[in-house]
Amino acid sequence: MTFADKHIVDTYTELIEGLSLTSKIKLIESLSKSLKSEKKITENNFYKSFGTFASTKPAEDIIIDIRKSRKFRKIEIKL
Repeated sequence: MTFADKHIVDTYTELIEGLSLTSKIKLIESLSKSLKSEKKITENNFYKSFGTFASTKPAEDIIIDIRKSRKFRKIEIKL
């Protein structure tokens, strides 16, 4: 456990001490559920992060379009 992780756990522990018994039980249930589903969510997000650019244009045409859309302005900065 890193120093940052330990600090986060200690901070949350202090916050939890002020909760009612019912709230603590609900929190434990939520944490338990998140531990069970964490692997599935992480894998899903990993695979969703890959994708293609949704265009049928060739790369050269896309580059030309991007370059044409650029707009340059001369702004005089007074010091």
